[in-house]
Amino acid sequence: MQLETLRTRNLGNALSRYGLLILGLLLIVAFSVALPNSFPTNRTAQSILDAQAIVALLALAETLVVIVGEYDLSVGYSAGFSSILVLGLIVRDGIPWALAVLLVIALGAAIGLVNGLLVYVAQIDSFIATLGTGTLVYAASNWYTNGQQVTAERLPHGFTSIYSLKILHVPGSAIYVLVVAAALWIVLDYMPLGRYLYALGGNRSAAQLTGIPARRFVIGAFVAAGALVAVAGVVLSSRLQIGDVGNGPDFLLPTFVGALLGSTTIKPGRANPWGTLVAVFVLGVGIAGFQQLGGSYYITPLFNGSTLIIGVGAAGYAARRVRKVRSVPVARPGASPESPNSSESADAAQPALATAPTMAAESNTTKTL
Repeated sequence: MQLETLRTRNLGNALSRYGLLILGLLLIVAFSVALPNSFPTNRTAQSILDAQAIVALLALAETLVVIVGEYDLSVGYSAGFSSILVLGLIVRDGIPWALAVLLVIALGAAIGLVNGLLVYVAQIDSFIATLGTGTLVYAASNWYTNGQQVTAERLPHGFTSIYSLKILHVPGSAIYVLVVAAALWIVLDYMPLGRYLYALGGNRSAAQLTGIPARRFVIGAFVAAGALVAVAGVVLSSRLQIGDVGNGPDFLLPTFVGALLGSTTIKPGRANPWGTLVAVFVLGVGIAGFQQLGGSYYITPLFNGSTLIIGVGAAGYAARRVRKVRSVPVARPGASPESPNSSESADAAQPALATAPTMAAESNTTKTL
């Protein structure tokens, strides 16, 4: 009976970890069968990459903030402003493109800093604070452009190659996404910083008691997310080569879908970069498939909106399921009834508890904020 229960749990864990990825693969198969001449082609793959690369970068930025238990509603507005400003600095002010890119990324980090200070220091709810910041950034975009597009007859080759770059036939935008996701994965899974961020998102009060400087890491997450949003804006500008105030806000919904739906897969119950990419991949495949089937212009917002609702519900269910599984240990075959599954218990340990010895040792020298 215990062996059967353990197998059932393992099967359930596998489905919860990889169910969304399996769904994406099934969608590819279904659309390929329904549209054999148009869907399973390099052109469709390139179209999905073009449409979803910016969303993936923004969703990874949002994932950083979600990990510490907050949200950032300014991502779309900030990405749009970054795409406008970098073009304006190059075209209107004659600033070298590399310096313009660095200035825009620095400004993105500054916007993230403002968000972090409003949320942590001023204690304003992250939804309200970041929505207000995003609206102000949107106003700045309209002021800077005076309601008109920023265009250029010719842009520096180095700037346009940010998007047009290809390495071994792999588009540069896809490479940027993979590099950022891999970097976040290494930091979050293999470095103490990642454990601290997850601990703050899981139980901030308990994490602070173990000595984790919450102020530094929560605000730092917003700053890093802001810089990454600016990077996405630069890539968007290199792709479109036109600055328009309408380019950014539409990214908000799919960004949230990617970050929240991503927390239901790979590592169910917690936001993670690979889960975010899987969610963005499923979104891209679904939208591309329905559009090729003859879906109207409303397919994209319809699909994004319905997926967001499903994603939020699934994320909540995954988090509750993880807590329930962790609270009910299963004995291994042959073990005594009193002996819990040691590997399950170790894997289920909360990040704050896992790092408690280290944090306790540091608590004498680190100020608890």
